[in-house]
Amino acid sequence: MVNLEWYRTFKAIYTTGTLTGAADALFISQPGVSLHLSSLESYVGYKLFERTGRKMLPTERAKALYNAIYEPISKLEQAEKTFQKSTEKNTPTISVGMCFEMFQATLEKHISSLPFNVIVCFGEYPEMLDNLDKGIIDLVVTPRKGTSAGVGHEPFSSETIVLVGGGDVDTGEFDALVAKKDFEAAEKWLKSHKWYGTTGDMEHLFRFWELNFGHRPDFRPNYIVPNLNSIVRCLSGGTGLAVMPDFLCQKEIQEGKVQLVWEGKKKLQNTLYFGCRKNTLYTHEIAQLKALLREVMPVVEVV
Repeated sequence: MVNLEWYRTFKAIYTTGTLTGAADALFISQPGVSLHLSSLESYVGYKLFERTGRKMLPTERAKALYNAIYEPISKLEQAEKTFQKSTEKNTPTISVGMCFEMFQATLEKHISSLPFNVIVCFGEYPEMLDNLDKGIIDLVVTPRKGTSAGVGHEPFSSETIVLVGGGDVDTGEFDALVAKKDFEAAEKWLKSHKWYGTTGDMEHLFRFWELNFGHRPDFRPNYIVPNLNSIVRCLSGGTGLAVMPDFLCQKEIQEGKVQLVWEGKKKLQNTLYFGCRKNTLYTHEIAQLKALLREVMPVVEVV
């Protein structure tokens, strides 16, 4: 299998015209340059340079190969310069992992005010925590703690998982059943309605149902939409039920577009944590992000 370093060495020889010049440009030894060139010539099956004194004159086939690889290799070299670690004082780039809905509800409208570059990453929490430990992500907002000794978790907020419904849902019968603690009948009432869910993520619904009815739901939502914010928009001014974090629909509840149907027998709450590596170069930038998120999220008291 061809080694991309052979191509880069070939390009350096072609450009500088000497093995010494290529070695200086690549910060490798001249024997290393010779080895790369001989390996590439063996791979392609023909001679690439004629050695005349100190100069390396490209063959016609070498000229064709150079034209073919020049642009892609140049792009890779530019990417390397862009992403390599540098001691220069450039604008830092901070990678933040959080769920898509939380980003839309909190950071999205404020991100342009930050004095550094930000890359927002979405995904499953275990994957984001693993990437945090590996140094790919700098800060994770998560309801779960990781197990890495090199990562610290700081509680800063909480979310309550609640049952919500469209503004046109008549909950009188359900409220009466809950008041009588007839939860079997209340469950039947809930299952008689249309439900919304999100693609591949039913954790909120499963946990809420197990806490209140002692088992997982034996039905699937009627409408599967891309994310929780889509559910809020679908429910607004209409019918249907869903289970979701309260902070995502507080505004719509206050405006009467969505109604809070039930918080459950016992509130299902998640503590939200800031997860970041204990040793990081971006302490100041991460502190700014934490301060911003604290401003837009409900504060939780830590005992």
